[in-house]
Amino acid sequence: MALSMRHHAGAAAAAFVLASLSLVATFSAFAAGPAPARSADRPATQQLASTQASARIAKPDASAGTSKATTPDPQSRRSTRTAPQRGDIPPDFLGVDRDGRPIKVSDYRGKLVVISFWASWCAPCRRELPMLSALQAGVGREHLQVIAINLNEPRRDFDAFLKLNPSLEMSHIRDAGTVARHYGVTAVPNLFVIDQRGAIAQVHRGYSPQQLRQFAEEIAALLPPEALKRPAAAGKQTQ
Repeated sequence: MALSMRHHAGAAAAAFVLASLSLVATFSAFAAGPAPARSADRPATQQLASTQASARIAKPDASAGTSKATTPDPQSRRSTRTAPQRGDIPPDFLGVDRDGRPIKVSDYRGKLVVISFWASWCAPCRRELPMLSALQAGVGREHLQVIAINLNEPRRDFDAFLKLNPSLEMSHIRDAGTVARHYGVTAVPNLFVIDQRGAIAQVHRGYSPQQLRQFAEEIAALLPPEALKRPAAAGKQTQ
């Protein structure tokens, strides 16, 4: 009986991984779509100059498909050393959502929480967001909460991007750099997976299609079997 249950759980996890892998086409279509006209469309040096020194972010290398961090100054090095790692309890407060409600990691204790720091000018971020949205819609909010934190962009750019992409199924927060500093974020995308006990289970910096299978397997391993057997319909789960 125990062997049979492990077999079914493994099969469900495998199905989840394969479903996640099928979203690669979605990433490409999303990344190729129109982007809002925004003040962030400036040379990378100007973009970096406008970012707080304690939360510097790098313009992604489009040819490589991943984001890379700039060489940190002493202040950002201190931030990196104190960045939460696997097994740590992360900073609780994440900011306020678009409705002005404060959001904390502890609000979702008992659920898997995925936090992604992103920016609209970041091409890898634009490939990652629809994957996270499909993950949220497929698993449902009963077992999973995806929180996308926009890093240090003007409000008009943040709002314009979300207006162009209304189907992104996740909670949205705009951060001026304070939350990113506490999380030791020095480049985007930067993703944290927090388990049901509130501890960091995985950390991913940068993005590439090759990371997709690893991420899907990690998520499948952390979700309870019932979340993998029958994905929830989008929008029908409550927080």
